[in-house]
Amino acid sequence: MASIVTVGSAVLDRVYTLTNLPERDGGAFATDCIERAGGVAANVGCALATLDHDVGVISRVGDDDAAETIVGSLHDHDVDTTGIRQGDGASSYTLVLRGPTGDRMIVAGGESVPQLRLQPTDRDRVRGADCVFTSAYAPDAVVNDLLDLRESGAIDALAFDLAGPLEELEGRGTAPETIDRLTASVDLFVVGEVAARSYLGREPREAARRLREAGASRVAVTVGAAGAYLAENELRHVNAVETDVVDTTGAGDAFTAALIDAWVLGNHTAGAAGRVAAAAAAQNCTAPGPRGALPTREDLPEA
Repeated sequence: MASIVTVGSAVLDRVYTLTNLPERDGGAFATDCIERAGGVAANVGCALATLDHDVGVISRVGDDDAAETIVGSLHDHDVDTTGIRQGDGASSYTLVLRGPTGDRMIVAGGESVPQLRLQPTDRDRVRGADCVFTSAYAPDAVVNDLLDLRESGAIDALAFDLAGPLEELEGRGTAPETIDRLTASVDLFVVGEVAARSYLGREPREAARRLREAGASRVAVTVGAAGAYLAENELRHVNAVETDVVDTTGAGDAFTAALIDAWVLGNHTAGAAGRVAAAAAAQNCTAPGPRGALPTREDLPEA
């Protein structure tokens, strides 16, 4: 199978189940709290490893117990962690606030991931990969380095997830001018409807069209239960797959991993790859956590 490197966030998720999601100046009561490993780069890497790819993650953790949880969870999915460096201080984290109906609010913190920078060994690693994935939660300097390598031809394929709205990324993630460069060069540009509206001021269908016209080889704009819009030679809509939802955390990351597998590396059509990715996202929603029910290749429909 393919060699893939994911670059960026590998963090600890602290998940609080609340009686209600509070309004401004309001309050709530936490009925449960769990800790588990997460992060977009780590989640996508684990999903691709479950599809039998040879995956390594490049990230940065702190000097704490959270780092052991983060790295150990990657080992559990047979992901290569030699690209993860450990520094002083606390590991980056997300606070996931879940309401009684499954709605969520997510707050990120910690400095370990924002301090990530590519080293010469990291550049050698990504040069040898069949595909490199990163997200807007990776530091701007890191994403620029990867983009330079892709534009020079040193990276064979680059996939990018604009994982959050621009205001969430300011000072810690990918800058708007870098995102502009990415739209002209990446092999896969993935974005959710909220982030698409923040970046382009467009609704999902039009956002997919605009990103493809800007130069991205393949575009996917996800709209949750309403499916996704995919653009390559033409614009296609794919429906979400109905399932008994336990937890939607990580559904987008499973969707992205399946797109990389079927569309970027598998060279399937947009519609076929989208149907596979929708099935992957749905399956991952059937168990708690961002990696609760990652599909194997046998679990997915043929593209």
